[in-house]
Amino acid sequence: MATRVLQSVGNGLNQARKGVRGNQHVSVTIRSLSATPGKKEDSWFKSLFVRQVNPRKDAHSHLLAKKEDHNLYKIQFHNVKPECQEAYNKLCEAMLPNIHNDPEYTCELVGTWNTWYGEQDQAVHLWRYRGGYPALTDVMGKLRKNKEFVEFRKERSKMLLSRRNQLLLEFSFWNEPVPREGPNVYELRSYQLRPGTMIEWGNYWARAIELRQENQEACGGFFSQIGSLYMVHHLWAYKDLQSREDTRNAAWKHEGWDEAVYYTVPLIQHMESRIMIPTKASPMK
Repeated sequence: MATRVLQSVGNGLNQARKGVRGNQHVSVTIRSLSATPGKKEDSWFKSLFVRQVNPRKDAHSHLLAKKEDHNLYKIQFHNVKPECQEAYNKLCEAMLPNIHNDPEYTCELVGTWNTWYGEQDQAVHLWRYRGGYPALTDVMGKLRKNKEFVEFRKERSKMLLSRRNQLLLEFSFWNEPVPREGPNVYELRSYQLRPGTMIEWGNYWARAIELRQENQEACGGFFSQIGSLYMVHHLWAYKDLQSREDTRNAAWKHEGWDEAVYYTVPLIQHMESRIMIPTKASPMK
């Protein structure tokens, strides 16, 4: 059986190599891996080899992102000294809403959280810049001249072990993150994809996200433009951890969810889940 499987895989890959000519569409189909008639094909194993190569003349961001809004997002990860967590939260609660509410700054605080499960003593902030890169440049220029913000950053730096950020665009097929009533717990699922697979990811998730809307748990989906590349973030909201468990288990009852999982797993190099609690300053409660 193993020999037949390997021969089948090898033949399929050889056919694919011979079939690549210029911009020709390539599709590798693996024959059924089951010797028992009627038995469901091993979709996960097949997904390791099935690939479609479509030459494109446009950037992935133009194909996947929302074009009508011109929104740019920034996500910040701050690793806080354990003894400074409470002081850090109070400092941010005093400053971040001021920026969010000031019409001079063309940005919005989408949410701010502390990681509960995952990387400990970490704060996560998500900002939206309506107007894209020009809005980001304008806000950053104004903040550098804001004495209160400059003092805030100096004080904040004393409390941090490390920090990093990414600039993101939102997938066109995901919900735009908006303020929510609480209490909720949030899950940030982060996926490091294999280079060149973002279009495949988007194609599968454009269908799969329709199966995860029953409890309005889907908050937002983003992909990186600057920072760690080929990085995807999915943001979900649940009433509690048991609700998360029940909702995720229920997804498997929908036809098509298993296929989406089978075919996207091979696209992932690394994945991480954070369970986060919103701070007092967060618009997403």
